[in-house]
Amino acid sequence: MTEPSHRKLVAALARMTEEDPTLRLGSDPETGNTLLSGMGELHLEMVMERVSREQDVTARLGNPSVAYRETALRAATVEHVLRRQTGGNGQFADVSLRIEPRERGLGATFVDATVGGSVPRTFLSSIQNGVEGALQTGLSGYPVTDVQVTLLSGKHHPVDSSDMAFRTAAAEAFWLALTQAGSVLLEPVMQVEVTTPDTHVGAVVGDLSSRRGVVLGMDARGNGQIVRAQVPLSEMFGYATRLRSLSQGRASFSMTFSGYQPA
Repeated sequence: MTEPSHRKLVAALARMTEEDPTLRLGSDPETGNTLLSGMGELHLEMVMERVSREQDVTARLGNPSVAYRETALRAATVEHVLRRQTGGNGQFADVSLRIEPRERGLGATFVDATVGGSVPRTFLSSIQNGVEGALQTGLSGYPVTDVQVTLLSGKHHPVDSSDMAFRTAAAEAFWLALTQAGSVLLEPVMQVEVTTPDTHVGAVVGDLSSRRGVVLGMDARGNGQIVRAQVPLSEMFGYATRLRSLSQGRASFSMTFSGYQPA
């Protein structure tokens, strides 16, 4: 979709949300998706059909993109030397980094462990910027999380070293270290609670299992059960419609973000 068409679509949807309080319009800062939320898939299809008819805008509909993450499987240490000569002053930077996994949910952190001025203080921020930039893309194009990156040492040249050289060397050293450490893709997992009559518990549990869900337990409530499970977010798209079909419209569910787990 071209930029003018996208603006026209967003403006039309914004007007729809003013008319219909059950609609919510937003965007995902990580994926760039424009997100429209409503009372169900049929509701959203009717809204988009109306937008297409009244505003002459055709949009490609689909599930929201899943915001994956990447992390290291084990510790690894690398020394990387950037040495380039392109006429005039060259580019030189020597960076030694260590990457190691952290407990899930702690995020990424950078630690300066240099001693004796092996890296001039003026270049430390450039190294950190290089690492933080590399953390945003990892090896798979997704942000890297739950790792500690430690700057161990480095070397510089009085003429050929620069902020750009150290920033580039640090990013390349990080990618090399992550490659050696082994990386794994993490996916968002949701905490799901389904309230269902006893007669439909088997169907609900079976469907959650087919979505790679892990059932954590069940609690009785009146003539029904509350089924608690953890399910990957990527498997939950369209679940409201499926649950309504499984339970003849008698079951309901809620879900909240639980954390990231290996995909």
